[in-house]
Amino acid sequence: MSIVVTGATGHLGRQVVEQLLEKVPAERITAVVRDKEKAAGLAARGVRLAVADYNAPETFDGLFSAGDRVLLISGNEFDKGRVRQHEVVIDAARAAGVALLAYTSAPGSLRAALADDHRATEEVLLASGLPYSLLRNGWYHENYTENLAPVLEHGAVVQAAGDGRISSASRADYAAAAVAVLTGEGHENTTYELGGDVAWGFAEYAAELSRQTGREIVYNPVSVEALTGILTGAGLPAPLAAILAGVDASIEKGELAVSSGDLSRLTGRPTTPLADAVAAALKD
Repeated sequence: MSIVVTGATGHLGRQVVEQLLEKVPAERITAVVRDKEKAAGLAARGVRLAVADYNAPETFDGLFSAGDRVLLISGNEFDKGRVRQHEVVIDAARAAGVALLAYTSAPGSLRAALADDHRATEEVLLASGLPYSLLRNGWYHENYTENLAPVLEHGAVVQAAGDGRISSASRADYAAAAVAVLTGEGHENTTYELGGDVAWGFAEYAAELSRQTGREIVYNPVSVEALTGILTGAGLPAPLAAILAGVDASIEKGELAVSSGDLSRLTGRPTTPLADAVAAALKD
Protein backbone atom coordinates (compact mmCIF):
# COMPACT_ATOMS: atom_id res chain seq x y z
CA MET A 1 0.00 0.00 0.00
CA SER A 2 1.44 3.32 -1.12
CA ILE A 3 0.53 6.91 -0.51
CA VAL A 4 0.51 8.35 -4.01
CA VAL A 5 0.85 12.08 -4.69
CA THR A 6 0.17 13.45 -8.17
CA GLY A 7 1.83 16.66 -9.30
CA ALA A 8 4.56 15.87 -6.81
CA THR A 9 7.11 18.37 -8.12
CA GLY A 10 4.68 21.30 -8.03
CA HIS A 11 4.66 23.84 -5.21
CA LEU A 12 2.01 22.04 -3.15
CA GLY A 13 2.94 18.49 -4.15
CA ARG A 14 6.55 18.88 -3.10
CA GLN A 15 5.44 20.23 0.29
CA VAL A 16 3.14 17.24 0.75
CA VAL A 17 5.91 14.75 -0.07
CA GLU A 18 8.37 16.54 2.22
CA GLN A 19 5.89 16.38 5.10
CA LEU A 20 4.99 12.76 4.36
CA LEU A 21 8.67 11.87 4.66
CA GLU A 22 8.52 13.05 8.27
CA LYS A 23 5.69 10.59 9.04
CA VAL A 24 6.04 7.46 6.89
CA PRO A 25 8.93 5.47 5.37
CA ALA A 26 10.03 6.77 1.98
CA GLU A 27 9.35 3.45 0.27
CA ARG A 28 5.64 3.87 1.08
CA ILE A 29 5.46 7.13 -0.90
CA THR A 30 4.97 7.29 -4.66
CA ALA A 31 5.52 10.65 -6.35
CA VAL A 32 3.75 10.99 -9.70
CA VAL A 33 5.75 13.35 -11.91
CA ARG A 34 5.99 14.37 -15.55
CA ASP A 35 9.74 14.99 -15.44
CA LYS A 36 11.90 12.47 -13.57
CA GLU A 37 14.82 14.90 -13.48
CA LYS A 38 12.85 17.38 -11.39
CA ALA A 39 12.21 14.64 -8.84
CA ALA A 40 15.77 13.32 -8.62
CA GLY A 41 16.13 14.66 -5.09
CA LEU A 42 13.04 12.75 -3.95
CA ALA A 43 14.23 9.55 -5.60
CA ALA A 44 17.58 9.91 -3.84
CA ARG A 45 15.71 9.86 -0.53
CA GLY A 46 13.96 6.61 -1.39
CA VAL A 47 10.66 7.92 -2.74
CA ARG A 48 9.29 5.81 -5.59
CA LEU A 49 8.75 7.77 -8.80
CA ALA A 50 6.02 7.16 -11.37
CA VAL A 51 6.12 9.12 -14.62
CA ALA A 52 2.64 10.07 -15.84
CA ASP A 53 0.86 12.97 -17.49
CA TYR A 54 -2.76 14.04 -17.01
CA ASN A 55 -2.90 14.56 -20.80
CA ALA A 56 -1.85 10.97 -21.57
CA PRO A 57 -4.37 8.57 -19.97
CA GLU A 58 -2.33 5.48 -20.85
CA THR A 59 0.48 6.64 -18.56
CA PHE A 60 -1.79 6.00 -15.58
CA ASP A 61 -2.48 2.38 -16.56
CA GLY A 62 -1.35 0.17 -13.71
CA LEU A 63 0.07 3.10 -11.75
CA PHE A 64 -2.18 2.59 -8.71
CA SER A 65 -2.64 -0.54 -6.61
CA ALA A 66 -5.52 -1.77 -4.47
CA GLY A 67 -5.39 -0.14 -1.08
CA ASP A 68 -3.39 2.92 -2.15
CA ARG A 69 -4.26 6.31 -0.75
CA VAL A 70 -4.08 8.91 -3.50
CA LEU A 71 -3.82 12.68 -3.46
CA LEU A 72 -5.05 14.17 -6.72
CA ILE A 73 -3.64 17.69 -6.88
CA SER A 74 -5.70 19.73 -9.31
CA GLY A 75 -3.96 20.59 -12.56
CA ASN A 76 -3.03 24.15 -13.49
CA GLU A 77 -3.41 23.91 -17.26
CA PHE A 78 -6.59 25.94 -17.53
CA ASP A 79 -6.64 25.62 -21.32
CA LYS A 80 -6.37 21.84 -21.53
CA GLY A 81 -9.63 20.63 -20.00
CA ARG A 82 -8.79 20.15 -16.35
CA VAL A 83 -11.91 18.11 -15.57
CA ARG A 84 -10.99 15.53 -18.20
CA GLN A 85 -7.42 15.50 -16.87
CA HIS A 86 -8.68 14.79 -13.37
CA GLU A 87 -11.09 12.16 -14.68
CA VAL A 88 -8.11 10.24 -16.08
CA VAL A 89 -6.72 9.88 -12.57
CA ILE A 90 -10.10 9.06 -11.01
CA ASP A 91 -10.78 6.35 -13.62
CA ALA A 92 -7.38 4.75 -13.01
CA ALA A 93 -7.88 4.90 -9.25
CA ARG A 94 -11.29 3.28 -9.53
CA ALA A 95 -9.95 0.50 -11.76
CA ALA A 96 -7.24 -0.26 -9.18
CA GLY A 97 -9.55 -0.15 -6.16
CA VAL A 98 -7.70 2.47 -4.16
CA ALA A 99 -8.67 2.93 -0.52
CA LEU A 100 -9.02 6.71 -0.65
CA LEU A 101 -8.79 9.50 -3.22
CA ALA A 102 -8.31 12.97 -1.79
CA TYR A 103 -8.76 15.91 -4.18
CA THR A 104 -7.56 19.48 -3.75
CA SER A 105 -10.67 21.46 -4.58
CA ALA A 106 -11.90 25.01 -3.90
CA PRO A 107 -14.11 26.33 -1.09
CA GLY A 108 -17.78 25.49 -1.47
CA SER A 109 -18.59 29.18 -1.05
CA LEU A 110 -16.52 30.21 -4.10
CA ARG A 111 -18.68 31.11 -7.10
CA ALA A 112 -15.92 32.48 -9.35
CA ALA A 113 -15.21 30.79 -12.69
CA LEU A 114 -12.08 29.32 -11.11
CA ALA A 115 -14.32 27.01 -9.08
CA ASP A 116 -16.19 25.53 -12.06
CA ASP A 117 -13.61 22.84 -12.85
CA HIS A 118 -13.41 21.94 -9.18
CA ARG A 119 -17.17 21.49 -8.81
CA ALA A 120 -17.26 19.38 -11.98
CA THR A 121 -14.36 17.22 -10.75
CA GLU A 122 -16.10 16.72 -7.41
CA GLU A 123 -19.16 15.43 -9.29
CA VAL A 124 -17.02 12.96 -11.23
CA LEU A 125 -15.33 11.77 -8.05
CA LEU A 126 -18.59 11.30 -6.15
CA ALA A 127 -20.13 9.44 -9.09
CA SER A 128 -17.12 7.10 -9.23
CA GLY A 129 -18.06 5.40 -5.97
CA LEU A 130 -14.49 5.75 -4.66
CA PRO A 131 -13.94 6.57 -0.99
CA TYR A 132 -13.09 10.27 -1.23
CA SER A 133 -11.97 13.28 0.74
CA LEU A 134 -12.60 16.74 -0.69
CA LEU A 135 -9.89 19.11 0.49
CA ARG A 136 -11.48 22.42 -0.41
CA ASN A 137 -8.39 24.59 -0.17
CA GLY A 138 -8.87 28.30 0.32
CA TRP A 139 -6.47 30.89 -1.05
CA TYR A 140 -2.73 30.70 -0.35
CA HIS A 141 -0.65 33.44 1.28
CA GLU A 142 1.91 32.75 -1.43
CA ASN A 143 -0.51 33.87 -4.15
CA TYR A 144 0.41 37.35 -2.96
CA THR A 145 3.72 37.10 -1.11
CA GLU A 146 5.48 35.37 -4.02
CA ASN A 147 4.61 38.32 -6.28
CA LEU A 148 5.89 41.24 -4.26
CA ALA A 149 8.19 42.80 -6.86
CA PRO A 150 5.56 45.02 -8.55
CA VAL A 151 4.04 45.92 -5.18
CA LEU A 152 7.38 47.08 -3.83
CA GLU A 153 8.27 48.81 -7.09
CA HIS A 154 5.08 50.88 -7.18
CA GLY A 155 4.40 51.14 -3.44
CA ALA A 156 0.87 49.85 -3.94
CA VAL A 157 -1.22 46.73 -3.56
CA VAL A 158 -3.60 46.78 -6.54
CA GLN A 159 -6.62 44.48 -6.32
CA ALA A 160 -10.28 44.49 -7.34
CA ALA A 161 -11.52 43.13 -4.01
CA GLY A 162 -12.88 46.30 -2.39
CA ASP A 163 -13.11 45.83 1.37
CA GLY A 164 -13.53 42.07 1.07
CA ARG A 165 -11.77 39.78 3.50
CA ILE A 166 -9.89 36.59 2.82
CA SER A 167 -8.82 33.77 5.13
CA SER A 168 -5.70 32.55 3.39
CA ALA A 169 -3.13 30.17 4.83
CA SER A 170 0.33 29.01 3.82
CA ARG A 171 1.00 26.30 1.28
CA ALA A 172 2.62 24.33 4.11
CA ASP A 173 -0.63 24.50 6.09
CA TYR A 174 -2.67 23.01 3.25
CA ALA A 175 0.02 20.37 2.69
CA ALA A 176 -0.17 19.43 6.36
CA ALA A 177 -3.94 18.96 6.07
CA ALA A 178 -3.46 16.66 3.08
CA VAL A 179 -0.85 14.66 4.99
CA ALA A 180 -3.21 14.32 7.97
CA VAL A 181 -5.88 12.88 5.69
CA LEU A 182 -3.49 10.58 3.81
CA THR A 183 -1.93 9.16 6.96
CA GLY A 184 -4.89 9.25 9.35
CA GLU A 185 -8.04 7.20 9.76
CA GLY A 186 -11.70 7.97 9.29
CA HIS A 187 -11.39 10.42 6.40
CA GLU A 188 -13.42 8.43 3.88
CA ASN A 189 -16.30 10.35 2.27
CA THR A 190 -15.49 13.66 3.95
CA THR A 191 -15.48 17.27 2.86
CA TYR A 192 -13.20 19.81 4.52
CA GLU A 193 -13.57 23.57 4.03
CA LEU A 194 -10.01 24.78 4.53
CA GLY A 195 -8.85 28.31 5.27
CA GLY A 196 -6.72 30.34 7.63
CA ASP A 197 -7.76 31.12 11.19
CA VAL A 198 -7.73 34.89 10.64
CA ALA A 199 -9.41 36.74 7.79
CA TRP A 200 -7.77 39.92 6.49
CA GLY A 201 -8.38 42.67 3.95
CA PHE A 202 -5.99 44.20 1.46
CA ALA A 203 -5.70 47.46 3.38
CA GLU A 204 -4.34 45.39 6.29
CA TYR A 205 -2.02 43.55 3.91
CA ALA A 206 -0.63 46.85 2.62
CA ALA A 207 -0.19 48.05 6.20
CA GLU A 208 1.72 44.87 7.10
CA LEU A 209 3.99 45.31 4.09
CA SER A 210 4.58 48.92 5.14
CA ARG A 211 5.44 47.82 8.67
CA GLN A 212 7.92 45.17 7.57
CA THR A 213 9.60 47.15 4.79
CA GLY A 214 9.61 50.55 6.48
CA ARG A 215 8.15 52.02 3.30
CA GLU A 216 4.72 53.46 2.61
CA ILE A 217 2.66 50.92 0.69
CA VAL A 218 -0.99 51.70 0.03
CA TYR A 219 -3.95 49.64 -1.07
CA ASN A 220 -5.30 50.82 -4.39
CA PRO A 221 -8.70 49.19 -5.06
CA VAL A 222 -9.67 49.09 -8.74
CA SER A 223 -12.50 47.64 -10.80
CA VAL A 224 -12.48 44.07 -12.08
CA GLU A 225 -12.15 45.43 -15.62
CA ALA A 226 -9.17 47.58 -14.66
CA LEU A 227 -7.42 44.68 -12.95
CA THR A 228 -8.03 42.45 -15.96
CA GLY A 229 -6.34 45.09 -18.11
CA ILE A 230 -3.40 45.38 -15.72
CA LEU A 231 -2.88 41.61 -15.71
CA THR A 232 -3.06 41.28 -19.49
CA GLY A 233 -0.69 44.23 -19.76
CA ALA A 234 1.73 42.31 -17.54
CA GLY A 235 1.66 39.45 -20.03
CA LEU A 236 -1.00 37.10 -18.68
CA PRO A 237 -3.27 35.46 -21.27
CA ALA A 238 -6.66 37.20 -21.33
CA PRO A 239 -8.67 34.13 -20.17
CA LEU A 240 -6.40 33.63 -17.15
CA ALA A 241 -6.45 37.34 -16.32
CA ALA A 242 -10.25 37.25 -16.34
CA ILE A 243 -10.29 34.23 -14.03
CA LEU A 244 -7.94 35.88 -11.52
CA ALA A 245 -9.83 39.17 -11.57
CA GLY A 246 -13.03 37.18 -11.07
CA VAL A 247 -11.55 35.74 -7.88
CA ASP A 248 -11.15 39.30 -6.58
CA ALA A 249 -14.83 39.93 -7.23
CA SER A 250 -15.56 36.84 -5.15
CA ILE A 251 -13.28 38.08 -2.36
CA GLU A 252 -15.26 41.32 -2.23
CA LYS A 253 -18.41 39.22 -1.72
CA GLY A 254 -16.79 37.25 1.11
CA GLU A 255 -16.58 33.99 -0.84
CA LEU A 256 -12.98 33.29 0.23
CA ALA A 257 -13.54 33.94 3.93
CA VAL A 258 -13.63 30.38 5.27
CA SER A 259 -14.54 30.18 8.94
CA SER A 260 -14.98 26.43 9.46
CA GLY A 261 -11.78 25.92 11.48
CA ASP A 262 -11.23 22.65 9.56
CA LEU A 263 -7.66 23.48 8.58
CA SER A 264 -6.31 24.03 12.09
CA ARG A 265 -8.31 21.04 13.36
CA LEU A 266 -6.82 18.72 10.73
CA THR A 267 -3.26 19.91 11.32
CA GLY A 268 -3.58 20.17 15.08
CA ARG A 269 -2.06 23.66 15.18
CA PRO A 270 -2.95 27.27 14.34
CA THR A 271 -2.56 28.28 10.72
CA THR A 272 0.43 30.38 9.64
CA PRO A 273 -0.18 34.13 10.11
CA LEU A 274 0.00 36.31 7.01
CA ALA A 275 2.72 38.38 8.71
CA ASP A 276 4.97 35.28 8.83
CA ALA A 277 4.49 34.67 5.10
CA VAL A 278 5.35 38.31 4.36
CA ALA A 279 8.48 38.07 6.50
CA ALA A 280 9.58 34.89 4.73
CA ALA A 281 9.02 36.43 1.31
CA LEU A 282 10.96 39.58 2.14
CA LYS A 283 13.86 37.45 3.40
CA ASP A 284 14.18 35.56 0.10
